[in-house]
Amino acid sequence: MKNTKLKTLVEGAIMIALATVLSLIKIYKLPWGGSITLLSMLPIAVFSLRHGVYKGLGVSFVYALIQLFQGIVFDGLFAWGLTPLMLIGCIMLDYILPFTSLGLSGIFKGKGLIGQLSGITIAILLRLVCHFFSGVVIFASMGMLWEGFYTENSWIYSIIYNASYMLPELIFTLIGAVALLKVPQTKKIILSE
Repeated sequence: MKNTKLKTLVEGAIMIALATVLSLIKIYKLPWGGSITLLSMLPIAVFSLRHGVYKGLGVSFVYALIQLFQGIVFDGLFAWGLTPLMLIGCIMLDYILPFTSLGLSGIFKGKGLIGQLSGITIAILLRLVCHFFSGVVIFASMGMLWEGFYTENSWIYSIIYNASYMLPELIFTLIGAVALLKVPQTKKIILSE
């Protein structure tokens, strides 16, 4: 029993480290946050599929804290000119809630490939929803000009901006998950705890 807990902790740490390294490999970076990465969400999704939602949420919460730290250090989160209330909202809607939601990937763990992909899709779409509401509530006042696109409707702006990187992330993550879950050897490793 103790050995199993230790193995799960070590595996969680490895998946967090892998996801963090992959999050630093940016295929495309948008000017005001968000980027398409090299499958950075896949290790967290795999952990959740392997160990279930409860443990997946724990690992994804730690990953969210690391993403927040990266946002502070690499993106200068505290220098964005946000009010204290906006800063708290940004921390919750752009870091803690969206990255923690990735732990829900294992919600349909035992429901076959379609269920597993559905769980991953729901988790990533929840991340998109968090970023969307951040754009509507927090960043609407900061201007909505983006590479020649302008609208005064913060809802339209936020969905276009956030979907422009989250939908490719979703597609790449699903392709990576299918590749892992279609190979009998990796499927057996992922789905057996």
